[in-house]
Amino acid sequence: MTSRTAEIKLTVELDANNVATRIVWQAAEAPGGEPAKCQSVMLSLWDTEKQTTAAIDLWTRDMTVDDMNAFFHQVLHKMADTYLRATKNDAVAQSISEFAQKFGDRLGLQ
Repeated sequence: MTSRTAEIKLTVELDANNVATRIVWQAAEAPGGEPAKCQSVMLSLWDTEKQTTAAIDLWTRDMTVDDMNAFFHQVLHKMADTYLRATKNDAVAQSISEFAQKFGDRLGLQ
């Protein structure tokens, strides 16, 4: 089996106060492979040796609270899907999904 390397690149532009003003990501395997802007990034990295998660959470200063609410709502649903694919534990994945739904309901999201 042949191995290969895939790269994902994040570029963050900061203002004088180190607040993100622009976030661009690029992945060779993404459709088009061209840089794309985004307003928020949540990247979690598992360190199995230390049994801890490192995280990078960034959002641009122009991201609205409404957009952040929608972003979190969708991320929570995505976490349920990812958890199910990784563990095949439908009961827990369903619990995560139900929490995401309650979260969205509380915020008036669809």
